Amino acid sequence: MSKLIQRKRLGDLLQDAGLVSEEQVETALENKKENQKLGDTLLELGYITEQQLIEVLEFQLGIPHVSLYRYPIDENVLGFVSKEMAQKNFVMPLQIKDNELIVAMKDPMDYYVIDDLELSTGVSISPVIAAKDDILYAINKYYFKNDSEAILDTENEGDEAPVIQLLDQLLTTGVQLRASDIHIDPQEASVHVRYRIDGQLQTEKIVSKQMQNSLIARIKILADLDITRTRLPQDGRIKTTVGVTPVDLRISILPTVYGEKVVIRILDLSSTLLDLSELDFSEENKDKFTKLISQPSGLVLLTGPTGSGKSTTLYAAMNELNQENVNIITVEDPVEYQLEGINQVQVNSRVGLTFAEGLRSILRQDPNIVMVGEIRDHETAEISIRASLTGHLVFSTLHTNSAVDTIPRLFDMGIEPYLVVSSLSGIVAQRLVRKICRDCQTERELTEMERDIFQRNGVQAEYVYYGKGCSVCHQKGYRGRLAVHEVLYLDGEIKRMLLNHASMADIRDYAKSQGMSFLMQDGLEKVKSGLTTMDEIMQVSISE
Repeated sequence: MSKLIQRKRLGDLLQDAGLVSEEQVETALENKKENQKLGDTLLELGYITEQQLIEVLEFQLGIPHVSLYRYPIDENVLGFVSKEMAQKNFVMPLQIKDNELIVAMKDPMDYYVIDDLELSTGVSISPVIAAKDDILYAINKYYFKNDSEAILDTENEGDEAPVIQLLDQLLTTGVQLRASDIHIDPQEASVHVRYRIDGQLQTEKIVSKQMQNSLIARIKILADLDITRTRLPQDGRIKTTVGVTPVDLRISILPTVYGEKVVIRILDLSSTLLDLSELDFSEENKDKFTKLISQPSGLVLLTGPTGSGKSTTLYAAMNELNQENVNIITVEDPVEYQLEGINQVQVNSRVGLTFAEGLRSILRQDPNIVMVGEIRDHETAEISIRASLTGHLVFSTLHTNSAVDTIPRLFDMGIEPYLVVSSLSGIVAQRLVRKICRDCQTERELTEMERDIFQRNGVQAEYVYYGKGCSVCHQKGYRGRLAVHEVLYLDGEIKRMLLNHASMADIRDYAKSQGMSFLMQDGLEKVKSGLTTMDEIMQVSISE
């Protein structure tokens, strides 16, 4: 490798290719975290895509780019590089040719890693470029398979180490693949391990049936659950560190015909809380939401199914309002993220600390702002509403299909219409959809049906987009998720209509006449902007 290439820095290469400006490189250097590489910072700031980075390195350094999705990896070369080394440095040995080890690397300009590999293997290293996630998938697929076989060989020796190792692998894979949940599903002859990534479940591993009981016992011990209780559901939590990532794991165990099914929800404690500007609100919805949370009192509800990002939005609102002169108290089940300067109460029904009981006590603590994790019953709804009428700003969540549907849901809970009208300030409905991978985003013309949907919803568009699949998104076409919203602001007219027992259809029509953007419209605007696909919006939006 020529010294000239070694001296050439990534920032210069990207500037030569016209992908970033000098100012952007300087901004990235200022924002760079400790030990973070410049390329990763530029990606984080959205100045370049991973595919652009790969193409520049390929062109400028003359190093080929490979996709590992169907690459014929020689499993005999795995012994050259330890799994720890591979995971830490994002490298994957592929094959050996003429005493040269071909290694896929996320960063082929990391000459320290190349030197380390040459020293530890005793052969010369020939780097090729691969996307970070592509390398992670390959590490988890190949190293994990071999480790599982090794674990099985030692499993019968009555040693605890193999099952500890297996659980570590499952959690490491989950964190690296950015999974929100890990499902351990016992089948008749094996145990399937599935990961929920960007809202979609996918099977990544199949574990031997003989590991089932010891694996579940290990999880129960860590979560402080009763290992002898196998016929009743149990819930627990584990606070631990996976690699260098501090995580909070929520454990749910359910007895099934083939044994206990375990679902592990992963909360990454190192991920920073989102700012309001990062919540994917359209300008109009952001203004409405900011207006709602800036009021001194009233009830603001967030609605949507489980896993639609309601908590993230609530925490962002709390974060925005968190000032020294304001007393914020929350009652949650569970407390997902601990916020500095906010008093958070964990519901514990076993000792009688329910939402309603916690809320009653909170109101004696002189709060300005109260957040109730979820309104599940009449009692909690009534106390929340009365609290909002006595000068408190109250936030909570409900499970309904749309913003307008939330109002009859409160009536169904037995709340008097006049109380709902006088307390409710606004409702935000939201859903999460998958984001098109920026690296393989492709434009196409609308179909007749799509054109009709856009016209019916008053959105003008000539083209829509999709991800054609690449090594960065592991051929899925999607990477990450974003939220679509609708914000219903209860003005004087809506309150008057409710008191006169107007139908929800009338209220919906009035809101529409005032320019309210419903889930479908917000989704279509995001399709038009190339952020998500028609398929995603059609799955989550209520037909207007």
